[in-house]
Amino acid sequence: MKFQDLCFVSLTSFTLLFIYVASTQPPFSCDSLDPSTNSYPFCQTTLPIIQRARDLVSRLTLDEKITQLLNTAPAIPRLGIPAYEWWSEALHGVSNVGPGIKFGGTIKAATSFPQVILTAASFDAYQWYRIGQAIGREARAIYNAGEANGMTFWAPNINIFRDPRWGRGQETPGEDPHVTGKYAVSYVRGVQGDTFQGGKLIGHLQASACCKHFTAYDLDNWKGVNRFVFDARVTLQDLADTYQPPFKRCVKDGRASGIMCAYNRVNGVPSCADQNLLSKTARGEWDFKGYIASDCDAVDVMYNDQRYTKAPEDAVVDVLRAGMDLNCGSFLQKYTKSAILQKKLPESIIDRALHNLFAIRMRLGLFNGNPVNNPFGNIGTDHICSPEHQILALEAARNGIVLLKNDAKLLPLPKAAMSLAVIGPNANSPQTLLGNYAGPPCTSVTPLQALQGYVKNTVYHPGCDTVSCSTGAIDKALDIAKQADFVVLVMGLDQTQEREELDRVDLLLPGRQQELITCVAKSAKRPVVLVLLSGGPIDISFAKDDPKIGGILWAGYPGQGGGTALAEIIFGDHNPGGRLPVTWYPQDYTKVPMTDMRMRPESDYPGRTYRFYEGDTVFEFGYGLSYSKYSYSFTRVSQKNIYLNHSSSLHTTRTSNSIRYNLVSELGMEVCDQKKFTVSVGVKNHGEMAGKHPVLLFARQGSRGDGRPKKQLIGFQSVILSAGEMGGIEFEVRPCEHLSRANEYGLMVMEEGRHFLVVGDDEHSVTIIV
Repeated sequence: MKFQDLCFVSLTSFTLLFIYVASTQPPFSCDSLDPSTNSYPFCQTTLPIIQRARDLVSRLTLDEKITQLLNTAPAIPRLGIPAYEWWSEALHGVSNVGPGIKFGGTIKAATSFPQVILTAASFDAYQWYRIGQAIGREARAIYNAGEANGMTFWAPNINIFRDPRWGRGQETPGEDPHVTGKYAVSYVRGVQGDTFQGGKLIGHLQASACCKHFTAYDLDNWKGVNRFVFDARVTLQDLADTYQPPFKRCVKDGRASGIMCAYNRVNGVPSCADQNLLSKTARGEWDFKGYIASDCDAVDVMYNDQRYTKAPEDAVVDVLRAGMDLNCGSFLQKYTKSAILQKKLPESIIDRALHNLFAIRMRLGLFNGNPVNNPFGNIGTDHICSPEHQILALEAARNGIVLLKNDAKLLPLPKAAMSLAVIGPNANSPQTLLGNYAGPPCTSVTPLQALQGYVKNTVYHPGCDTVSCSTGAIDKALDIAKQADFVVLVMGLDQTQEREELDRVDLLLPGRQQELITCVAKSAKRPVVLVLLSGGPIDISFAKDDPKIGGILWAGYPGQGGGTALAEIIFGDHNPGGRLPVTWYPQDYTKVPMTDMRMRPESDYPGRTYRFYEGDTVFEFGYGLSYSKYSYSFTRVSQKNIYLNHSSSLHTTRTSNSIRYNLVSELGMEVCDQKKFTVSVGVKNHGEMAGKHPVLLFARQGSRGDGRPKKQLIGFQSVILSAGEMGGIEFEVRPCEHLSRANEYGLMVMEEGRHFLVVGDDEHSVTIIV
């Protein structure tokens, strides 16, 4: 085996020991040098993929077919088909969490981008696309080097971050359906090899992305209720405007090649056995062309935990008839054949599933002969941990970090600071930076290490034994805080507090963290800087209101470049511009049962997310400060009135409070396209620093109540402005999408009356006339 020389890549302030590059060949079928397989129709690349897949499946025995329904699909030597592993992970970088990639060979690492919740805080869809593109390229490079057993990646997680206690909220783009849908489209297009605008991907996939977890999955393990037995009771209205839109966009606009059905039941029916969900909605209404996988052991859970069927064979029948194709686990291996022998399941249903599965492997180029000669075959290991990708990871951390407080312009700190105290259990923990579902990073710089690069005289103390902070050395932390010119506390959560299978029970900092922060702040010479690492929101009202805590930064789990990005922001080499993708609730919100799926408020219930929640917040969705101050104004709106009464055949209905409306489905695509208009927004940077700033455009109805959102995000774009510079952004408003709402039957309607477009403190009214 030949190896190239070791490579060293220097990137900003750190040096990376790169990887060995092997010449191992990846597994593939239809080798042109093998006459025994070259003549098969399924190897003929000129034939349509579905025809090739059908030919291949027709050649399999029943036993061979059943083995191919599992995530670990064995080889079929007689047909020259190698083994394939469907389960690989790439949530925010190629990971070794699934069995498809293990980094056990010559490739030891991949670029580790910020956890998704922080990446979302940039509100930068093109950056999201670039991250997906980088992940897809690194994934393909690993495969091309012969060190991947599969090219199907089970990401993104596009469930709505409905409850702040959810342990997996960190994996999502936040609480807003529009943001989550846009993230899904951007990430999927990037990973699969499409353009940012989409529509250019024909046939071949760079890698395969999978929208998960379908649907209404946002509880893992809370007060004895776990995801395996949870029955999410969801109204048609909430399904239509909250839980389903991200998946619809992932499929229709992103053209994702995979969907994963969730563990939980929705209104009594397990997601993987819901024919209405998988076949009627995804494949029928959304025209999904791909494979549907179960979450791991979800079919086993359906039978053994949920007791949904009387016999195990009935569970097999239910999921395959519903439209599921792939079982992550072994349940179908055990019971599919007996279901057929008992005549509960026709073999044609298995064939349908296998057609979908082999079609994806063919789109990945795994049945096209040597991959070197095919699309994406020239992506080499120089793409893995490349300087370009590592800079992108650093940029993503910079652009996502949110400045929550900056009293008296404490931040940025002066670079001439003589001494610095760094305190906190998260200050020197490289693993905490990564979040969950992370693979080994190319490199890692902790906040402490990065801050030491700015201030030579930096003294560190963890303050607590761990993030749980059950015991600590507060006195020692106070001693070093008293001596330093400035103090930075790096606190928050980690994966011992929030993760898959672990939801939080409160929103406070763990253990004695609050005590440590308050005592250090009292002892310090000047107001201190508090940095929070976390996926979910934390009630830090005490810090928000404490004058001795002058600056607060939320950094999510910022990935391999997170420490560097934090130090750059703290010392003014980068102007923060991130905005919160979730509402930060007070501790009192924990009185709301996590099991209550209702989005809309009722008399005894405050509702959920910024769209519906009626109550106090610690920080609102979209909140984020900067070292600059920005102002906004509408400079041009091309439409003031929208007329829907153009057709005498259009059926107009009234709501219970006599507001007239039209169903969006009856208006039709042509009419909806005709009603689009543009809005121009002027943005000015009044500060002394250049900055990148996300501009958020909301819409709200003049009439409230009857389940209408308080407001909803309909667009977002970033603008880069120098100090004192004025710039402009143009938004396209699509009334049928942006000014409609879901009624109680889950139907989208356009209601007459005034609607308002909102950016910052400026509003512009648009009247819909029915």
